[in-house]
Amino acid sequence: MSTPRFLDLPPGVAPQKIETSQGTFAALEALPVSGVVERWPALLVPGLTGSKEDFIAILQTLAQSGRRVVAVDLRGQYETPGPDDPAAYSFAALGADVDLLAQTLSGAGGEPMHLVGHSFGGLVAREAVIDGRTKFASFTLMSSGPSGIVGERARSGKTIMKELPTLGLEHLWSTRFEPEALANGVPDEIIAFLHKRLLANSPTALSRMAEQVLAAPDRTDELRQIEVPTLVLYGERDDGWPAELQSEMAARLEAECVVLPGAAHSPAVEAPETTATALVRFWNAAEHQQLDIRSNDL
Repeated sequence: MSTPRFLDLPPGVAPQKIETSQGTFAALEALPVSGVVERWPALLVPGLTGSKEDFIAILQTLAQSGRRVVAVDLRGQYETPGPDDPAAYSFAALGADVDLLAQTLSGAGGEPMHLVGHSFGGLVAREAVIDGRTKFASFTLMSSGPSGIVGERARSGKTIMKELPTLGLEHLWSTRFEPEALANGVPDEIIAFLHKRLLANSPTALSRMAEQVLAAPDRTDELRQIEVPTLVLYGERDDGWPAELQSEMAARLEAECVVLPGAAHSPAVEAPETTATALVRFWNAAEHQQLDIRSNDL
């Protein structure tokens, strides 16, 4: 479970509700504290047991680069409601939500949007890139692999699938997530948030998402066919997808690859400044590249 180190929103960051034709999505929106919005916006998508709060530590820095940055809860996640229909949480359905969010946030100006997906969110965001409904400014896979997750996090996903339908969310909290948080010395106020967040999830959504993150197909070759600047970014101690697997994926994609020292599976929490710096540099380069292409086409 991605665990924010603080919950107080930095200056320029505020909770929002994004109204779409498919319902309302909870979000955190970051705008520059000084200066103006002059660069293309960004949309951040969290992982399986995470939420928009996983990005709190990087939002202000990202926005200060002159951007509107929005982190969301996926359908059925924390503060975004979702139905009891498992079909609503397929990769295709969640990817369509990302398309809709990007198009809604782009507004009348239709500015291209940078897309970042963390862990399971990377697999969801990948669907939106591949389906071709939205032209993204760039795509970042953050601690996300080419196919189903492996290792200890795969075992966690199997536990969710096995125990959640019969034993419920409170059981998962008391037998798995709470002991892990206590063992890691997580402060009481953060533990209270993690408990609240887990119980707010749709059990149907969490179970279906766990099933998919375990069985995700390898769509790297399909993603490679999409003309979008791509970054593979992960911590050197990632315990989700092995570092070598993510590096290999980056090579297959001919994508830039950034390995963050000291970080594990949640770089935005564990190494916020280096994560934000890497994203801003990549986004700026992607914008320059696409603006140059447009100039040459004129």
